[in-house]
Amino acid sequence: MTKCTAIIPFYQKQPGILRRALDSVFAQSHSDFDIVVVDDESPSPVEADLDGLSLEQRARIIVIKQENAGPGGARNTGLDHVPADSLYAAFLDSDDTWTPHHLKNAVGGLSLFDADCYWASIAGGEAFYYHFGVADLAAITSLVQLSEDPPLVEIPDLAGVMLKNWSFMHLSCMVIGQSLFRNLRFEASLRLAAEDVVFFYDCVRAARRTVLGEAVGATRGEGINIFHGMDADSPLFLRQQFNTWVALDRLENRFSHAPEDRASIHAYKQTARNQALWGQARLVRQRKAPQLRLLAQWAWRDPRILRNAVELAVAKIAK
Repeated sequence: MTKCTAIIPFYQKQPGILRRALDSVFAQSHSDFDIVVVDDESPSPVEADLDGLSLEQRARIIVIKQENAGPGGARNTGLDHVPADSLYAAFLDSDDTWTPHHLKNAVGGLSLFDADCYWASIAGGEAFYYHFGVADLAAITSLVQLSEDPPLVEIPDLAGVMLKNWSFMHLSCMVIGQSLFRNLRFEASLRLAAEDVVFFYDCVRAARRTVLGEAVGATRGEGINIFHGMDADSPLFLRQQFNTWVALDRLENRFSHAPEDRASIHAYKQTARNQALWGQARLVRQRKAPQLRLLAQWAWRDPRILRNAVELAVAKIAK
C-alpha cells in the first residue's frame, strides 16, 4: 500500500459538514491514509464533528488548531504536518466529499506513470456551472489517453491550457507527490482570491508529470463558508478582485511564458479590473462611498486601472 495524507482546512459555521467530508475519506477503497484537519479558528467547533467516530478512525486524524490564517494558510499548516512516511498529499475542502475510488485512482495513476501531480474531475450543483470535467477538455485541446480503466489522460501543454481556463481544476480533486508537497506552499496572503490557481500553476510547472482523471473524484458541497454569499455588493469584493490581480501578476512574473500564455494572463487581469470597477460603480449608484484607500493601493501597483476607470466613466457619460 502507498500512504496518502488527506489535508482538510476547517472553517465552517454549521456543524456536521466536516463529518460528511470525513465519512467520505473513511469510505475510500484505498485504505492506506491518514488525515490532517487544520482548525482555522472555525466558528463551529471541530470536536462536534469528531464525536461518534470509532477509536480506530479517531487515531487516524491529527487535529491542529491555529489562529485564522485563511484557506491558503490552513493548507500550508496541513502540508507542514504531513507525516514523513506519506508519499502523497491529497486536499479536501471541508464542505466537499470524495467519491469512493478517488484515492485509489489517484495513487494508482501517480505510481504507474511516475507522476507527482494529479487532478480528477469534480461534480456539483447548478451554482457550480462554471466548472467542467476533465473529459470536456477534449473539445479545446488534445488529450493523450494513458489508461482506460480508470480513464486517465495527460495534456502536453497543461500549463498553457490552464491559463486559458482553469475551471476544470479543483483543490478537492488534487493529489501531489513528495517533491511538490515538501517544497511548494500557498501564498496565504492572497485570501479570497486566486491563491489556489498560483499553487496549481507552481505544481504544474514543477511536476515531472501530471495525470488527469476523467472520472469524478469529488462532489462539491453546499456548506456555508467565507465564499458563500460574496457578490459585488460585499465589502470584501474589491479586496477579492485586487488579490486576484496580485496573484495573476505574481504568476506572470514568476515564470517565462509564451506570448499566447501571457495574453491569457493579461485577459484575466483585465477581467479583475473590470469586476472591481463595476462593483465600485454599484456602490456609487447606491449612494455609498467607494473604497478609495484600496483603489489607491491598486492604482499604485497597477496604474492601468486608472485608465480603465476613465474609460468606464466616459462610456457611462456617452450612454
